[in-house]
Amino acid sequence: MKELTAVLIGAGARGAHGYAPYAINYPHLLKFVAVAESNPERRASFAKEHGIPEDRCFDSWEKLLEQPQMADIAMICTQDRMHYHPTLQALNNKYHVLLEKPMSPSPKECLEMEKASKENNRLLTICHVLRYTPFWSAIKRLIQEDRIGQVVSIQLNENVGYWHIAHSFVRGNWNNSDTSSPMILSKSCHDMDVLSWLMDQPCVRVSSYGSLMHFHSENAPEGSTDYCINGCTVESTCPYSAPRFYLGEGKGWARHFTEELTRENIVKGLKETPYGRCVYRSDNNVVDHQVVNMEFANGATAMFSMCGFTRHQERRIQIMGTKGELRGDEDKLTLLEFVTHEETEIKIATPTSGHGGGDSGIVSSFLEEVRNYDGGESLTSASASVRSHLMAFAAEESRLNHGKSIDLSEFAIHNMEP
Repeated sequence: MKELTAVLIGAGARGAHGYAPYAINYPHLLKFVAVAESNPERRASFAKEHGIPEDRCFDSWEKLLEQPQMADIAMICTQDRMHYHPTLQALNNKYHVLLEKPMSPSPKECLEMEKASKENNRLLTICHVLRYTPFWSAIKRLIQEDRIGQVVSIQLNENVGYWHIAHSFVRGNWNNSDTSSPMILSKSCHDMDVLSWLMDQPCVRVSSYGSLMHFHSENAPEGSTDYCINGCTVESTCPYSAPRFYLGEGKGWARHFTEELTRENIVKGLKETPYGRCVYRSDNNVVDHQVVNMEFANGATAMFSMCGFTRHQERRIQIMGTKGELRGDEDKLTLLEFVTHEETEIKIATPTSGHGGGDSGIVSSFLEEVRNYDGGESLTSASASVRSHLMAFAAEESRLNHGKSIDLSEFAIHNMEP
């Protein structure tokens, strides 16, 4: 198979450590030839790992994309509100684009990116990585094989994990919707996407409730300080202690604020970066729990629940059909048939790459689609992503309006006109 070349825009956790390792593991299939990253340490580290010469290292996406096209693919892994402009420019420069989710917190920007992809006859694939995992692929296959009949209702729980919500959505880059995206987009657009995919029906109506119930200043314990490491008297009994996490089992997550995971660097980060802040004294505003109810065109329904107050980071799903029921969590599916009352347990192989194999799965699939591109769309094309993004936008509109039921057709007319 032909080796494809790529440029990386944004060498953070998802770009450098989520998708780019595919080129290290399969160097005959993918090679990075340029990188754009504003952080000099990350830029230098990525260039060294992938053998990129200094004249192909840029401190901004603008400088990279003002160059003549230098690769087949542009992987864009910038922050949520920094997706739109580099994506348009990369498509106009005739790159096939693999874009980290969500597309954008702006409905109109999502549509304009989809339009640019079609006008330039280039792939724009959004990193809804769950579709590319063995677990979710098996669920889709069982539904298509009519093993449970027509899907009537789905219940999907996203257990974020108490430590993960503190890391990413209280202290981290996705803690404030004014600078990133609402939680329903930044974290749960994966879930809106798989629900849309499994139902294979247009969503027509949503309602949603949720709030920032716990992580705010009114719940700050007496004796707590702005930074955990600066004399907090309750740090040893706080579930969200930054020193306990980043100096202990969560050491690898410290890569978000230091490239070298030495104790000295981590302690320095706990004193100087947002990742060391008290969870009750941060600038976060995104919800820590949310539920969404959905109705689909054929009358089927779905319920989604996201909660940060769980021990484990996992998704659990129950799909109820006219002939049977399917339950799934982690690496196991259970099929229950109504006529025979038989239960079939299906063990799913656990891949080693991130997101249950989705990170490597989407890159592998994208490369194959680029090699054989004939004008068609990918599994998680911009068109497919716009549909699930619309569900998320409408859910947030409902949440902000006390659970008001939102008609998606009317919402699209008023909010997603180009």
